[in-house]
Amino acid sequence: MSHSAIISFGRYLPINRITTEEIAKAHGQDPAVIHSGIGVEEKTVPSHGEDSFTMAFEAGKQALDQAGIQSSEISAVYVGSESHPYAVKPTSGMIASALRVHPFSFCADLQFACKAGTAGMQIVDSFIRSGQIRYGLAIGTDTAQGRPGDALEYTAAAGAAALILGPADATHALCRIDSTLSFTSDTPDFWRANGENFPAHAGRFTGEPGYFAHMREAIKGILETSLSSIADLSHIVLHMPNAKFPSRIAKEFGMTKEQLQHGFIVPRIGNTYAACSLLGLTFTLEHAKKGQKILLVSYGSGAGCDAFVLSMLRDGKELPKDERMPVYLNYGEYAQRLHA
Repeated sequence: MSHSAIISFGRYLPINRITTEEIAKAHGQDPAVIHSGIGVEEKTVPSHGEDSFTMAFEAGKQALDQAGIQSSEISAVYVGSESHPYAVKPTSGMIASALRVHPFSFCADLQFACKAGTAGMQIVDSFIRSGQIRYGLAIGTDTAQGRPGDALEYTAAAGAAALILGPADATHALCRIDSTLSFTSDTPDFWRANGENFPAHAGRFTGEPGYFAHMREAIKGILETSLSSIADLSHIVLHMPNAKFPSRIAKEFGMTKEQLQHGFIVPRIGNTYAACSLLGLTFTLEHAKKGQKILLVSYGSGAGCDAFVLSMLRDGKELPKDERMPVYLNYGEYAQRLHA
C-alpha cells in the first residue's frame, strides 16, 4: 500500500501571553507551588477578534505558502477543535473557502478533545492512500477554556497547526507517515456538557485512568506494529497537557531529553488542546534531518490516543520567523479577553 507524506506545515500562535505567576497572584496562590506542579511558565492568549477559525486560517495559509502547490489542488479539509466558533456552521467549510480550496472537497469539523487535530491527519492520510485525493489539509486549532480559579486556567492556551498531506512519492514530500493507530475507551476524565462555558474534570484522578493509561497503550501498540524501538526514534512528540505528564511518560519508556527537545513546547506556550501535539510536530519538523524517524502521540480526554511513526524524506526547513514580540497581559486584561 502506498504511503502519504507531510508536504508542508504551518502554525499560528497569538502574540498575547500571561504568566503562571500572574494568574496565581490573582487567586492568592503561591506561584512557586503552581509552577512546580505543572511546569508551565506562561501561555498564549487570543487577542480580540482571534478565534479557532482565524488561527486555523493563518496556519493553513502558511502551510500553503510553503507547499509548492495551488490551493485548488487540495480536495480535503478536516479541522479538529474543542472551540469551533459556531455550534452549527462548519469551520472546515469556512477554511476551504478562505484558502480557495477546490469546492469539490471533503470537509468536516472534528471533535475528540485534544486529539481532534491528529484525527484529521489520519482521515486525510487514508484518503491519500486510497487514491481518492492527491492533497489534503488537516488542522488542529483551539482557544482552550478554563474556569477562572480552576487548575485548567494555568495551562488552557490558544494556537493552531496545519499540515498539508500528499503522496509520499511527490518530489516535494517532506516526511512520510509510515504507520498510525488509535487506542480508545470511554473514560470520563474531562467533559463539557452542551451549553456549559467551561469544561469539568476529575481533578487529580484524571491522570492515571486517562492520560497515562492511554498513552502507554498507544506507544506500546505503535512500536509493535511499526517494528520500532525507542532507540530507533530521533524525535518524539507527546501530547502536553502540562510539562509533568509527558515527562513522566518519557521517563517510563526511557525517552531522552534530546529526543523530546524540539517538540516540548508546553512550558512557554501552554496546552493548546487540539493544536498541541501538532504544534510540537511543526517545531520538530523544522529541525529533523533526512532519514530520521519521529514518534507522534496525541491524547484526547474522553478518552483516546492517536500514534504515528514518521520518516523524514529530506531535511526539515524552518518556517519564516515570527517577528512579533510577545505582549504580556495582567490578569485584568486577560480576563477581559476571555469574556470579550
